[in-house]
Amino acid sequence: MTAPMQVGYQDILRVWSEADTIPEIEHAWLFDHLMPIAGDPDGPVLEGWTLLSALAARTRRLRIGLLVTSNRFRPPAMLAKIATTVDIVSGGRLDFGIGAGSRPGHPLAKREYDAHGLPFHDAAHAVASLAEACTVIRRLWTSAEPFDFHGTHVHVTGAFGNPGPVQRPHPPIVIGGRSATTLRVVAEHADVWNIPGGDIDDAVRRSAMLDRYCAEIGRDPASITRSIYLPVSYEEPGTTRKAIREALDAGFRHIVLGLPAPYPAGVVRWVADELVIPT
Repeated sequence: MTAPMQVGYQDILRVWSEADTIPEIEHAWLFDHLMPIAGDPDGPVLEGWTLLSALAARTRRLRIGLLVTSNRFRPPAMLAKIATTVDIVSGGRLDFGIGAGSRPGHPLAKREYDAHGLPFHDAAHAVASLAEACTVIRRLWTSAEPFDFHGTHVHVTGAFGNPGPVQRPHPPIVIGGRSATTLRVVAEHADVWNIPGGDIDDAVRRSAMLDRYCAEIGRDPASITRSIYLPVSYEEPGTTRKAIREALDAGFRHIVLGLPAPYPAGVVRWVADELVIPT
């Protein structure tokens, strides 16, 4: 994962181009913020979906995505159209990441809503909106006829997605988050669940909670891939390897390694040689 803040387009393109040639690296990710959430608060940051489409056109093998899209930023039908376009540009390599949006307790994340004239509702509103958004987006990707949807938060009339995405029935849906309410949405809608790092014991507890929510609705918990974000230490790779091993032992099979900027020359080859653990 290369967070597109405090770096330029050419920096990220260099890393993704290298990653595209290294088979041990299966995915590449951006994030979805409109202002920096670390480092210089007034530093540069690139918009995620626009950048993702550009990188989709410059890569051939990597699966690509945003970890994860803020459902607060874009209306769901518009987001479905954007994601479809990226799936087409990439030749069917999109993993569609989505989440409820920045948590209210993160002031550097919340300020971007005020700065861009976007509403910032409470957590209950955000999670309920996420569930409705997932329903509408999936229908836009799969429905052969226009449809109406009138939920509590999402309303569309005569919605229809043409063209559809390359991947059928639709791109894999990756939902990120750790709250109990978000995990209920994961159980209903996700192909992949990502937890944004943190204590491995907490990740295990959240994974068990997801298992229970799946059981409540009659879904096989094993049908949801468990994913975790882990930050990379260039100075102490052993610390990162230990975290990767703990995550693998805990049942997380999709490991997203966050690369801090600036990116050293040959950083992806270094990741593959120093950090990738055979499974």
